[in-house]
Order: sequence, then structure tokens, then C-alpha cells
Amino acid sequence: MKKIIRTLAAATAAGLLLAGGQATALAAPAAPGDRTETPAGAVRLELPRPTGPLAVGRDTLHLVDGGRKDPWVPTADRELMVSLYYPAVPGTGRPAPYATLAETRALLTDRGELGRHATPEQVAAVRTHSREGALPRVGTGRYPLVVLSPGFTLPRSSLTVLAEDLTSRGYVVAALDHAYESDGTTFPGGRVLGCKACEQVFPDRSLNRVSDARARDVTFLLDRLTGDRPAWRHSRLIDTRHIGMAGHSIGGASAAAAMAADPRVAAGVNMDGTFFAPLPETGLGGRPFLLLGGDPALLPPDLEDTSWADAWPRMDGWKRWLTVTGMGHPGFTDWPVLNDQAGSPHPETPLSGTRSQQITRAYTGEFFDRHLKGLPAPRLDGPTAADPEVVFQRS
Repeated sequence: MKKIIRTLAAATAAGLLLAGGQATALAAPAAPGDRTETPAGAVRLELPRPTGPLAVGRDTLHLVDGGRKDPWVPTADRELMVSLYYPAVPGTGRPAPYATLAETRALLTDRGELGRHATPEQVAAVRTHSREGALPRVGTGRYPLVVLSPGFTLPRSSLTVLAEDLTSRGYVVAALDHAYESDGTTFPGGRVLGCKACEQVFPDRSLNRVSDARARDVTFLLDRLTGDRPAWRHSRLIDTRHIGMAGHSIGGASAAAAMAADPRVAAGVNMDGTFFAPLPETGLGGRPFLLLGGDPALLPPDLEDTSWADAWPRMDGWKRWLTVTGMGHPGFTDWPVLNDQAGSPHPETPLSGTRSQQITRAYTGEFFDRHLKGLPAPRLDGPTAADPEVVFQRS
């Protein structure tokens, strides 16, 4: 199957996307003047409601790995910003913000269609369906953990729709911002860290360094969430025996890298991401993996990426390779939904934002339902008339 080397394209093609440590629990700080009011007369942007029955709470966690230097800025310790979503008591807490104004300014500086039809203030004010400070839903057992890793140069907020939906179905979700790998992420003290990694990996195309570093980030994260002295106040909600990971673009490749490096990650999903490093010859220990890709017909014919075909024989557990007709690379993120609402449908994603997210949430959710909860997942058994866009390439 021909497909573009998606992470490189996401960072360079105009209009592709709107594309022992210490820990501190905190809300992402606002910079001076960091207001998020919707401008007068502007369209109010809103994420689709989660499909599950549970209310969604959200915490923000800042983690510092004191035992590891940052791969892009070797003088600094490695840092992560984590949005932790959890099943909550309905009606408690306060509405959670989508992103800081500093983050949306950085994101829209050189991003395409949405940046021409919405302001940073409008995007920062996107209505979410999670609530900060919400009381956790307890007394019903623990919940599997799903780690989410965004595409290169994108913030963790780009996967909010998926994070909220998984949580509503009964998961704890940890969405990561990896320091110096996004256009701009707000860290404590009002620091906005830009993409230092871009300056290093694009000239020599050493994108494998990104997925390798993120695999180590995930191991550190799991240690801090599930160890003897957990960094998160609600860590008791996590079922440590059932952990999965999904990611978009290079975040999806990082899911496989994390599985190869850490046996605690029991299942993985790659949403439209090139494998810049090969999977181990020994496989993934029989653990399940889902390849969920965009439409091959939308890709330039002269650009070929064989990494999924190369990886397929090394996936030695349950596996599926699906593509979605009409869905381009950004279709697995929040951006097509927001583009549609702003009146600027994304030119690289003919499929509507609503339908793109329906498919992303349904297939990712059923994958984790099957492999982390042992529930039926009929969509993954074969083509269905209810989802004509979904093509089973290999199974």
C-alpha cells in the first residue's frame, strides 16, 4: 500500500493539520493576558459529546524525570505534561479548558484552513465535555488505562475527542505532551516549549529518535502512575493489569515502540503513522495491535511508505489493518470537527469531521474493549454495512 511518510508531511505541508522523577499536579498555567473568550459574533466551537454513559473528569500533571536528560535539550531533565481523564461523578467540578491561549497561538501560526477561519482565542475556548476537579467515580472497580500520544508538532489537546470518549466508556486516559516536540506546549512557570526536536530530526530524517524517546516516556509515566508512591492523586482508579496505548502519526508508531520496550503495555493502536524504526524481529510478545489508516487514494502516487507492510509479519498477536475511505491524515484528530464548525472543511479530508470521529472513536474503543476488557467487538470481525468507509486491508 502506498502512503506518504505521514509525520514528515504533517510538519511541512501547508494546511495538513490545524495536523525517580518528581511530579506536580496542577492546572496548566495561563500566561498574562491568556484570555479565552469567544470573539463577538464568532462561531462557538464545540467537541462532539462522548458516546459512553460516564461523566468525564480531568486533571493535569507535570512530570519530571530526574534520571534522564531530554533528548533534544541535553542540559534539561525530560519533562512531560499529562492530561489525565477519569470516570467522574456527574455534575461535579468545573468545565475543563481545551488548551492555553499560548498553545493555540503557536499551533495556528503556520497551520492551514482553521487558522484562516478561527482565532487562537476561539480555539482556546473550544467547549470540552470534561470537568476539572470532578469527584472520581469509585466503588465500581478499577478502570483500564489508555495512554495517548499525539502526532509530531501537535499538542495532546489534538486527541481530546478520543480521550473523552474512551473515558466515558470506562477508561482512565493519559494524554501526553512530550517536551520540545510540539509547536508549543505550556509548562509550569508560564514556559511555552516549542519544537526543538524539529530542528534536529528533519534535516537527517531521524524520526526514529522521536518514537524511541516516547517509548521511554511511557515507561516513566507508568512507573509514576502505578508505582508505590504514585504521582497522581486518583491513581487508585487504574487497573494496572490492563494498559493500552494509541497514538496519531508518530504517536502511533510510538505505541508499538512502547510495547516493544515495556511488557506492561498490553495492546496498541497506530492511527496513520509511519514506523520510522522497525518492529523487533521477535515481535510484540503475542500482544494485539491495530493499524487504522487513512485513505490510500488521497495520497500522492510518487510517495511510498512500506513500513506497515514491513511491520505486518512481525505483529505476532491479534492484528487488523484497516483504512478509511475519504479520511486524510488529520481525520483521526479533533481538527476536522473544528474545521467543519468554522466553515472551512479540510481539503485533505473529504470525509466530514463528524463521520471521521465516529469511526475513530468506534474502532479504537472496540479494540480496547476487546483486548483490555474482554468485551465483544463486532466491528473488528469484518466489514459491516454500517461503516462502508472502513476497508479491511488485512486481518
